[in-house]
Order: sequence, then structure tokens, then C-alpha cells
Amino acid sequence: MSFKDECFSYHAGSRKGKIEVLPSKPLATQKHLSMAYTPGVAEICHAITENPEAVYDYTARGNLVAVVSNGTAVLGLGNIGPLGAKPVMEGKGVLFKLFADVDTFDICLDASDPQLVIDCVKALAPTFGGINLEDIKAPDCFKIEQELMESMDIPVLHDDQHGTAVVLGAALINAMHLAGKKAADLKVVVNGAGAAGIAGARFLTSLGIPVSQIHMFDSRGLIHRGRGDLTPAKLQFAQEKDASLTEALAGADCFIGCSVRDVITPEMIRNMAPSPIIFACANPDPEIPYPQAKAARPDAIVATGRSDYPNQVNNVLGFPFLFRAALDCRAEKFTEGMKIAAANALARLARAEQDPEVLSAYGLKEREFGVESLLPLPFDPRLAECVPPAVAKAAMDEGVARRQIDLDTYPLELRKRMDSLKERIARVL
Repeated sequence: MSFKDECFSYHAGSRKGKIEVLPSKPLATQKHLSMAYTPGVAEICHAITENPEAVYDYTARGNLVAVVSNGTAVLGLGNIGPLGAKPVMEGKGVLFKLFADVDTFDICLDASDPQLVIDCVKALAPTFGGINLEDIKAPDCFKIEQELMESMDIPVLHDDQHGTAVVLGAALINAMHLAGKKAADLKVVVNGAGAAGIAGARFLTSLGIPVSQIHMFDSRGLIHRGRGDLTPAKLQFAQEKDASLTEALAGADCFIGCSVRDVITPEMIRNMAPSPIIFACANPDPEIPYPQAKAARPDAIVATGRSDYPNQVNNVLGFPFLFRAALDCRAEKFTEGMKIAAANALARLARAEQDPEVLSAYGLKEREFGVESLLPLPFDPRLAECVPPAVAKAAMDEGVARRQIDLDTYPLELRKRMDSLKERIARVL
């Protein structure tokens, strides 16, 4: 059976799709039924009406995230609409659950108008403890996220922007460490000015890279002040003078690609600075293939979005744990400090001693921190214990947490939670 046929069989199977909803309380007797629904549920309704915060004590809202998309920018597939996007959103829900025990509903909206998306999400907000925006085209995604963040009291995250930025940031922190480079001195070329490219560039400035040293390219070339077609999101990265991609890469310390395949050639990177950092993250095919980049610059530190080469920049290292922390501390929003904390936690875990169980799961005898291991492996169970506490601490420090967490006991609580999840999944599957 071909891989394509296996995919169709996997998604069809005995139950269609990849998700289902199961009760979390006993429903085996008449008494159970009377408590779950009428008349007993009325007592819970009264309690929440009198104290809205009680909704977190008596309903699933505190562990429920909406995965919202209108299907206008799906993976590498483009505008395939809400129905085409649904398998991806279901998959996102599976990852939320598997890696951080966060429940989700996928909300695929037939809404190309960004204001309609905003209005729909606002209307749905009472159901959820957080909103994950997904696969919405730029620049609509910027308007949607910004307005929702400003008008809602639950955390909103556009993962294509900030999830990607956090993982890229973690990889860059470790790449700079290995290359002996400092953020303040880094010259960076970013190819791609969509959601991931813009957010990634903004995150670079949060890590200490001056905006003047970030050279961003879109499909029309370098973003510079001589152009009259720049959106506000692009204008903040405008250089004074025009240049070609080849010219910008000369002497550059870092290339970050969030664009399309094969836009970078070996010749273009040969003139980069010593120990260049090349993050070619276009999916499924990078801006320059990993083997070509290493052959052209053996001293390069290379990452891609692919799992078949070292240093996969994978969003699953970020979004489940950001939301786990935000839900647990009931954060009103995601802050830049929370995202920086997540990136630093990921970078620290990559530098930590490797867990034998993780190595066994990946069929590895050893894996030491280095140019081929900038990031933790996705199935490292320590992710769920290391990243959320760092994010929760940042939320509490910045005053956006409505619930204080005991950071001494929180990692153990997370470990118990994930162990329990594994047992439940094993019983179901």
C-alpha cells in the first residue's frame, strides 16, 4: 500500500476523522443523569450566574481551546477553504491533547472577511479558555489577532505567527551560542513576509536583534522605503536602500526562510559570514535543501521544517505548552515575555542531558547538544514539565495571570497529568 493510500485509510478507518468527544464523569445510573443534566445541573448554572469565575470550577472551559481557521492559508496548500482545512484543524487538536492534555474543538469558518472571523470568535468566546488561530492568510491574520487580543480576556495566539517564532527563537538562541555570535551584532536576512516571516522578525527584535539589521524580502524583493506598496506590518522592517537577495546575504550571519522552495542557491550562501545560521523552513521543500546548504557551507548551522533532517523547526514544540501554562494560570493574554520564556526553556532543554527513554523512542544511541540538535525532540516528555512552568512564571511576573501557581509543585503536577493521559489513551486505543 502506498503512503497516499495509507493516509486515506488512516483518516477514514472505523471512525471518520481523528477526534471524538467522551464524557469525563460517570453516566451509568439515573442519579448520574439527574446530576449531569436536569434537575441537578441547574444548581451549577445558578452558581456560575452568581460568580462567572466559577465556570472554571464546574465546566470544561478551563481546559478547552478553539482551533479557528477559515482555510485561507493552509500549510503549503494555500486557500483551500474551511472544509479542506478541517483535517488539519483536527490534527492540531490531536497534538494539543497528546502533548499537553489540552482539549479542543476545531472551528472551521466559512468567512473570508476578517471582520466576520472576529465577530464569530467573539461570539464563541464564552465556550473556551483560549483561542488558537490557524492557517489564516496575511495580512488578515494580523488584524484578526490584534482585535481579538484587545477585546477578549482569554489568551489568543495565531500559531503560524507566534508558535513558529518561539521555536525559531529557541533554535536561534542555541545556534548563536554554538557559533559564538551575539544578538546585537547579528545581520539577518528574512525571506517571506507572511504571518510566520513577520512574526519571526518581530520576535528577533525581542531577542535583542536591532530592527535595522533585519533585511526582509517578500515576493517583490527587499522591503525598503522606496516602495509604495508596503503594509504597516512590512513598513517597520523597511531598509533605506534596495538590494538583491544575493547582495543582502553577503556577510549576513543568519538566513531565515518562511517562503518557497529553492529560492536560495549554494552560491548565494558562500559569501555569508563565518558559521552562518541557515533556517530554511519552507514546507514541504525548503528554500535550499539541507544537503546542499551543508555541502556549500560545511560550517553552517542548518535547520528546516522537515523531520528527515536534523533540527526540525516544529511548532508542536511550542503551542501545546504555551496554552497549557496560559490555561493553568488563567492568563488574560499571551505576552512577549511569555513567548520569550518558552523559547529560553526550549533552548535550555536542548542543552540538557539527554533522557535514555527519549533516545530509545527515536532509535538513537546518543544525542548530544550541537549543530545537529538545536532543539528538543518532540516526544521528549520533559517538554510538558519544563516549558509550561517557565511560561506561567512569566505570566505571573507580568501580571496577566488571574490564578497563582505554586511553581515548586507545578512540574510534578504536570508529570502526573501527562502520565494519567497516557493511561487513558492506552485504554481507549
